[in-house]
Order: sequence, then C-alpha cells, then structure tokens
Amino acid sequence: MNIENMPKIELHCHLDGSVRKETIKEILGFEGDITDKVIAKEKCESLKEYLTMFDLPLKCMQTKENIVRITFELFEDMANENVKYAEVRFAPRLHMEEGLDYQDIIESVIEGIKKAEKKYDIKGNIIIIAMRHEDVEKSIEVVENSKIYLGTKVIAFDLAGNEADFPPYIHEKAINLAKGYGYRITLHAGEAGDKHNILDAIELGAERIGHGIAAKDDYHLRDLIKHHNISLEVCPTSNYQTKAVDKYEHHPIKMFLNEGIRVTVNTDNRTVSDINLTREYKKLVEKLSMTDDELYELYLNSVEASFCDEKTKKELLRKW
Repeated sequence: MNIENMPKIELHCHLDGSVRKETIKEILGFEGDITDKVIAKEKCESLKEYLTMFDLPLKCMQTKENIVRITFELFEDMANENVKYAEVRFAPRLHMEEGLDYQDIIESVIEGIKKAEKKYDIKGNIIIIAMRHEDVEKSIEVVENSKIYLGTKVIAFDLAGNEADFPPYIHEKAINLAKGYGYRITLHAGEAGDKHNILDAIELGAERIGHGIAAKDDYHLRDLIKHHNISLEVCPTSNYQTKAVDKYEHHPIKMFLNEGIRVTVNTDNRTVSDINLTREYKKLVEKLSMTDDELYELYLNSVEASFCDEKTKKELLRKW
C-alpha cells in the first residue's frame, strides 16, 4: 500500500505540541538550532520530562494572530500528508498569560481550522482540555466557558497532563457537567499512570481513552474496554518516548486490534515527538509487520471512533 497517498484520520493531536519549529523560532526571535528545546529525546526519563518540551510552543501561543497561524499551519501540514479529518485538542487556560480570554482563544483556533478547510481537502473539530493538576473548579470553568461553541467546531472534553499524580476521578464534577451539556468525552488514561486510571475513565463515562497502554497487561481490563465499546487513541512513537512501552516493537496496538478493541493511530504531538501520521504508519509496517488489511481496519476504526457527524463519517468512508 502507498502510505503517502493513503487517506488518514488524526484523533489525538495536541495543538501546542505540533507547532512548526521554524514558526517557534520566528515568533520568539531565536536564531540557531532549538531542536533540544522542542523535540523530546527518543526515550525520555518520564512523561514529566516529555512535557517540558511544551514551554516554548506555549510562549508562542499567547496572541490571537499566532494561534490562528499555528492552527492553520498544523492543518496545512496534515492536509499535505493526506489527512482528511482531524480533531485537535488544546487547553484554553494555557493561552491566557498575555490577557486572552476563552472567546479569543477558541475563536482563533476555529478561524485557523476554517481557513485551512477552505484551502485544503480536510475537515477539523476541537477537543477542549482541562489540566488535571488544577482543581476541579478550574475544570468546571473550562467546561462552562467553552460550551457556547458546541456545534461550532467544539465537540469534546478531555483531561490531560500529569496523570501519575492526578487521577481522573478528581475532576468527576467537571466531566459530569460536560456530559450534561453535550460534550463527547475522551480522557487521557493509562499512559503514564497505572491501569486504575483506565478503570476510573470507564466509570466516568469516557467514550474514548487517550493512550490506554496500561491495559496491555490486563486481559480483563481489555475485555471491559471492548464491552463498553470504548475506543483507544494510541500514539506509538510518543508511547515509546514516555516509557509507556519499553520498545516500539513491544507496542500493544496489534494485540488490541486482534482482540477486537477499536484502536486508532495518532501522533499525539507532531513536533515534540518529531512524527507525522505517514511516518507513524510506515513504522507500524516496518516494526510491527502491519498488513494492508490491518491498516484499513485502523482507518475504519478512526472513522467510527471520531466525534464528527454521520454525514462526515460517510464522506470519510468514501475517501478510502
């Protein structure tokens, strides 16, 4: 299969982790190489170390103009590798250091997506993130201030950040509120934390789980994920970098697929992990011997797991 020309879908991509290196240099006025400041090592000591790579990108994303530009460039990059649909996620509270409010930030991302949609054959939606290290009142604030954009690109709510120290149940009130307003729910769980965070995410009503790698060692947990029809958003290169798996070749994606779990392939952070979907799929073929039929199944899983409307899903099915 020609992976370059293969249609692709991206369901787990952080906006602030996918800023072009050249854009960061231009906005911040840096000269010389900044690779070690924005691209994580092939294998980090921990997820916490991996997260330090977001410092410079976030400094770039404190004005409306820059957020529009960075969003457009991300969707342009995805369109150029034949991504047909993407759900980009970000935490509005991380973009308020210079006075922007929720409206400024969310509308800037929407503008960047719509600008790309006019120019390229790609469609996009937004997943709003609350940071798990903040208290639940801040997460409720995120839900309340983003709800007016439901139906205009904003489609879902997520928890992200330091999973090991801040399990998902801390934010139960915010998650329940989001569900009540009509947000779809995807929660980071089982990436750096243990399998109990996946159990919490299931009990909290997550429709999708970001990563879910900790389920690899527990058949009963995997059976529970399948029973609840939950989709996993795995990001193999990132999972190796953050030590969720000890070797890329040991990634459980093929096991998940063979057991009938609806697993999807994503980049997580295109710049921080120095990856795109084309290269991620090539690595799956080279290192895990993925077949054409399995690649097709992964695409179908992504269509089914996506939070877009049924019309868009039908269009995506016709793209293959």
